[in-house]
Amino acid sequence: MDVYTTEEQQVVAIKQWWRNNGKVVCLSVVTCLGSLYGWRYFQTEQETNREQTSEIYNLVVSSLVAGDANAEKKVATFIDERKKEEAYVSLASLQLAKFFVETNELSKAAEQFRVAQTSKNKMLNTIASFRLARVEAELKNFDTALQELNKITGESWTAQVEELRGDIELRKGDATAARSAYVASIAAATNPVVQMKLDNLSPIRSDYDE
Repeated sequence: MDVYTTEEQQVVAIKQWWRNNGKVVCLSVVTCLGSLYGWRYFQTEQETNREQTSEIYNLVVSSLVAGDANAEKKVATFIDERKKEEAYVSLASLQLAKFFVETNELSKAAEQFRVAQTSKNKMLNTIASFRLARVEAELKNFDTALQELNKITGESWTAQVEELRGDIELRKGDATAARSAYVASIAAATNPVVQMKLDNLSPIRSDYDE
């Protein structure tokens, strides 16, 4: 805006500017306020949905613990209807898989662990892979079980993974591979149980042994 010599000229100039730009300014203000309130409404809705999902999750999991006859169906429905709530779906799948393990329905348990594996949460994904490996081993799908263990890369899991790997290799009849796995497990974390498993393996004979 130009510099005006009198207050009257300044007032006239402001009125003229407002006449030319007032609608645009008002529209901008309305748009900004609308966006602000829209965002706040969205956040409120999201929080409400999260609270509802959490409440429903607790109810369906409690039904599993309580031995509700319809618990399996309730959890399955929750998983199907809440697919966008990825974390809760994974948690529910883990709980349902645990239920199937306890009822010795291992194939169903494996299916639920695979659902939980889709989690973007690394911890949930790792837990699902480890438990799936155990289930596959119980189903005597030893190679599949070992493949699942290979998916777990976190160092904090090394001791557990290598112990289970040793157990699986031993069941496959490969004592040498089992020994290597147990040694790796103990190297990661001393464990008297794993040490006992290692000690119970027959010693490896060399061509020079008499």
